[in-house]
Amino acid sequence: MTPAPVTLVNEGGASPLVLLCEHASNQVPAEHGNLGLPDPELRRHIAWDIGAAALARRLSALLDAPLFLGGVSRLVIDLNRPPGSPTSIPEVSEATAIPGNAGITPAERARRAAAWFAPFDAAVARCLDARAAAGRQAVVVGVHSFTPVYLGVPRPWQAGILYGEARRFGTALVAALRAEPGLTVGDNEPYRIEAEMDWTVPRHGDARGLDAALLEVRQDLLGEAAGIEAWAQRLARALRDALSSPPRPA
Repeated sequence: MTPAPVTLVNEGGASPLVLLCEHASNQVPAEHGNLGLPDPELRRHIAWDIGAAALARRLSALLDAPLFLGGVSRLVIDLNRPPGSPTSIPEVSEATAIPGNAGITPAERARRAAAWFAPFDAAVARCLDARAAAGRQAVVVGVHSFTPVYLGVPRPWQAGILYGEARRFGTALVAALRAEPGLTVGDNEPYRIEAEMDWTVPRHGDARGLDAALLEVRQDLLGEAAGIEAWAQRLARALRDALSSPPRPA
């Protein structure tokens, strides 16, 4: 069965937060034949953000926030990358070659963007447009997970907050999480927002003048329901605290 490009949860949520989980799914449509990869590779981080969808759903419920879940693996097309960028449809992810992405034509790239990227992007844009038209606050938050070790290098953080122009909101989130006991929290770590390589924060947040950030949780902490619940509660507290900080200057 072909997955839907986007699933919207809690569309009428009252929270100012608008949640995105761009890497929610590791599904590869049958027409792509697993992109030439064995099944175990599609269960790895290269194909999706492990635990992120369950975490995002729980945050949506706790915060009464709408949530947009991506429907296909980021190896088909990455919903948090500008179409046409080198990592939008990667030929290599981490150190793994993706045979089904090698040498694909511009027409195939455009077809994937039209089938998967554009519907997800348009659904988010419609939500944000509607909030703007109604005079409702919107704060864009992506929900992600990251690997404990990347290309052999251990990562010391349990979580990280990534942000671009929304420094007040981003640093407020970092401070709120660092107030939780026993955590090492990355400030624009383990990644950084780059306009030419990222989409959600630059496009849906910064370009609209909205507060926006990505939440990153180390995926080994999201392997069980108890861990997901603990992180959902922790992040919900941090998000509420950050929302209550002084608003972004006009």
